[in-house]
Amino acid sequence: MKAAVVPAANAVWELKEVPTPKPAENQVLIKIKASGICYTDVHQTRGNLPGGRFPRTIGHEPVGDIVEIGPGVRTRKIGDRVGVPWIQASCGRCEWCLRGRNNFCQQQIGTGAQTSGGHAEYMLAFADATMLLPPNLSYEQAAPIFCAGYTVWSGLRWADPKPAERIAVVGVGGLGHLAVQYSRAAGFDTIAVSRSPDKDRMIREFGADVIVRDGQGLADAGGADVVLATGNSTEAMADAMKGLRPDGRLVVMGFDTHPLQIHLGDMIMRRLKIIGSQQNHREYLYEALDLAARGKVKVATETYPLNEINKAYQRVEQGKVRFRAVVTP
Repeated sequence: MKAAVVPAANAVWELKEVPTPKPAENQVLIKIKASGICYTDVHQTRGNLPGGRFPRTIGHEPVGDIVEIGPGVRTRKIGDRVGVPWIQASCGRCEWCLRGRNNFCQQQIGTGAQTSGGHAEYMLAFADATMLLPPNLSYEQAAPIFCAGYTVWSGLRWADPKPAERIAVVGVGGLGHLAVQYSRAAGFDTIAVSRSPDKDRMIREFGADVIVRDGQGLADAGGADVVLATGNSTEAMADAMKGLRPDGRLVVMGFDTHPLQIHLGDMIMRRLKIIGSQQNHREYLYEALDLAARGKVKVATETYPLNEINKAYQRVEQGKVRFRAVVTP
């Protein structure tokens, strides 16, 4: 089979012919139909994230068809349309696993991290980690939901917004354009904080009620109770906090190498909260996929064949992909 292999940190991806793996106990073999490229792939390629050794095949937004099952698999069958989230397995024995919070397990097995990812023609996955796709959701639409959509919907749910509260989205890019749509699908007044006027038309099509340029603009527009920080700039996150209403929550789900600088006095007086968020609960993945399948959320994608994966990766790395890139083997 063909697979995109990252030979070393900061190296150019190589499309290679490698052996097609065989599923072991409790595993399935998936024929990949679509695999999303996330900016986390850039962090992994640069060696900025722990877990995984080089050479490696990454890609943590894979979807496809199960073509072979290993011994002991009870919940999946050949022909199932599935996707695979970031966390596939954990130790099952530590405090966090026993509490049902395996995202904190120190021995977790991640897709494209401790195991080979989806930028290939085939991929192994633990059967119980896979999620069945809604029948009317295409592979290209489903793939980015397994990280981007799952992440922003999970962050919104974790913020626990109340009826009549307002949601703001900072950074209307790969994650943010989905955050705007999920917020609107959930029935919240939604404000987009975007410094790119050329995106305004599309942002309104995604469902934003109001568009502002910065945190002061957010405050002038009445503020927000929840700010979903979906971009990679801590400077933009800190600026957006100017627009948080009292008891407001900043939900951080984008990575930056720079620290987040905040004004403690302001934070205390307005009783603000900063919430770190990842893919917090499997139920949220089900909900994120369901909303997409019902047409409430649509991923804006650029699609590339597997043999053009380096072109796709470079566009993601350089910030030239307007929203999401998807590779179709």
